[in-house]
Amino acid sequence: MAVTTIQSSVKVIGANGQISLGKQFAGRQVLVQEQEPGVWLVRTAVVIPDNERWLQQPQATADLQDALVWAQANPPRRCQRRRFAEKVEWPSLMRRPRSGSISIIRCFRRIC
Repeated sequence: MAVTTIQSSVKVIGANGQISLGKQFAGRQVLVQEQEPGVWLVRTAVVIPDNERWLQQPQATADLQDALVWAQANPPRRCQRRRFAEKVEWPSLMRRPRSGSISIIRCFRRIC
C-alpha cells in the first residue's frame, strides 16, 4: 500500500490575488475548486480544447492508430505522374489560379 504524505505550507496571497506553488509547477494548468469560502482545492490538470476533444473518442483513437500502422508499413515512394493525372478531376483544377496562389501542377511537381 502506498503511503501519501501531506505537506502543508503557509503562502501569502499577493496584492494581485496570486500565490506561488513553486517552480516545479511553473507553466502547468490547474483546476481550482472553491469548496467553501476560504477553502480551495488545487489540482494539476490537462485541459483538452473543445476542437480537439473528438480525438479522445475511442473510434478516433483507433482510426489514428490504424493510420499510423499503415504509414509505417507503407513508406513514401516516388509518385507516378500519369497515375496521378488519371485520378485528378481536371475540369475543376483547370480554372485559372487566383493571383498569388500556386497552380496544382506546381504543387504536384514539388510533391513528386
